[in-house]
Order: sequence, then C-alpha cells, then structure tokens
Amino acid sequence: MTLRPCIAALTLSAVAFMTGPAHAAAEAPSIEVWKSATCDCCIKWVEHLEANGFAVKVNAADTAMLQHLKRQAGIGKDLASCHTAKIDGYVVEGHVPAADVKRLVAERPDAIGLTVPGMPIGSPGMEKGDEVEPYDVILIKKDGSTEIFAKR
Repeated sequence: MTLRPCIAALTLSAVAFMTGPAHAAAEAPSIEVWKSATCDCCIKWVEHLEANGFAVKVNAADTAMLQHLKRQAGIGKDLASCHTAKIDGYVVEGHVPAADVKRLVAERPDAIGLTVPGMPIGSPGMEKGDEVEPYDVILIKKDGSTEIFAKR
C-alpha cells in the first residue's frame, strides 16, 4: 500500500479549506465609492473605511453622475449626502461609520442600504476637533420607508 492516494487527498482537502468560506471571510470586505474628485471629506471617509479593514475602489464622478446614481439606488434628496457607495448589494450614502457598514452586511436586512443625510460634524470624514453633532444612521427599506439603524 502506498501513501500517494492519502497525500493527494490531504492536499486536496487543504486546498479546499484554504479557498473555502472560512478563508474568504479573512479577506477585506470590498466597497466601491463614487465621489467628487475634489471633495476632502469624501477622501477622509474613504481613509476611515480603509483604516477599518475595507478594500475601497474609488470612482470620480461629476454632480450629474452622482445624482443619477442616487436616484437609481432609491436615495431621495432628503436622504442624500456627498458620496455614494455600494457593497454586497447595498447602497451606503454619506458618512456612515464603518462599524455600521459591517453590521449591515452581517445582518443582511431586506433593505436598499444605509444613509447619513447631510454632512454632520463628527461623522467619519467630517471631524472638526472635539466638536460632535449627534446624528442618526438610517436604514432605507425597499418600500422607501426608513428606520433608525444606529444613533451616533
């Protein structure tokens, strides 16, 4: 009896283990962002995501393209902010903290995504020293209704 069949089986098992779901979970979550090429707060938000383990692809977009993306995603003017992102089938609008993006993807609610309308001071990318303006992270449901996802 030779050990070759056993070694081959062990090798295949190791490859399957390393490429399976457990290995994929160790990879950085990937998020794609559309923003104005000149917006500093958007750059800071992208840096916040990267510092929290996200792999970020950034796309420069003019105002018309951003408005089109928001409309297409179901983000009304009252829920809009300065940049729009997509991750795992969800839309993330504005200065949503990375922890809330991770929670969204982990919990997988039946929703369009999350938004932080406007540009509240103290939200990721909008830091101004110690100044913090309380704000809500809002879940946008598929029927257009909203609910508070997190209070910050």
